[in-house]
Amino acid sequence: MEKKYKNEWVLVTCRDVDENFDIIDGDVLYRSKDKDEVYKKLLELKPKNCAIEYTGKVPEDLAVML
Repeated sequence: MEKKYKNEWVLVTCRDVDENFDIIDGDVLYRSKDKDEVYKKLLELKPKNCAIEYTGKVPEDLAVML
């Protein structure tokens, strides 16, 4: 996913995750370089068992909630 959607925000369904909650199996529902667009799509689709991943390097001054 990181290579195919480089430096993008990706909304993914999660069919299977490992013990660290890394996604093992799922489908990309939506992707964009604009984070706000991905969150809008999340509210529109309301998928169950999903995650939003950023495929680029996270800036040091960005706070991340888990």
